[in-house]
Amino acid sequence: MKAIKLFAVSVFSVAFLSFSPVNKKLIVIDAGHGGNDIGASRNGIYEKEIVLNIGKKIQEFNSVQDKFEVILTRDTDNYSQLSERTALINKLNPEMVISLHMNNSPHQESERHGLEIYTQNTEASQKLALQISQKFNPCEVLGEKNLHILRESKAPAVLVELGFINNTKDREYLVSEKGQQETAQKFYDIFNEYH
Repeated sequence: MKAIKLFAVSVFSVAFLSFSPVNKKLIVIDAGHGGNDIGASRNGIYEKEIVLNIGKKIQEFNSVQDKFEVILTRDTDNYSQLSERTALINKLNPEMVISLHMNNSPHQESERHGLEIYTQNTEASQKLALQISQKFNPCEVLGEKNLHILRESKAPAVLVELGFINNTKDREYLVSEKGQQETAQKFYDIFNEYH
């Protein structure tokens, strides 16, 4: 009887391990703000909610493949200190880090629109920013910026402003199911093309 149980456990273990990807690379998506820190807002729409929804959709898209695993720095409407986020990032040692945000300007209605990307002072970060820019029909790569998530992350990291919350077209697109799905799909494509 012991031999049968041992055999059953061995068969289960082999079957389980054969379906578990061994060398998945990690990608961290940092959905900015959260909790009491709402980020930018306009007409009852909050940055923290838009970026969390898109982060979750990116994670969902990536669940169907075994090359990368997407880890979110937050998956609920909670706030964690920036130092906690970068400690997690550095502990995980991911392939890349993408911090999602929404832009804002001092005007009621911004004429500016579209993505803007900030980078670390590294070739890997700048390469990732260029890939994102090309996928989003090119958007502006603004270069290095002294932001905590970029400065303290040891992995290649970029901060992506997905659009202007006070630009009606950007805001309506990024709160729509279509806009969030399309944005997540583009990031999924970027991950699969990344080398």
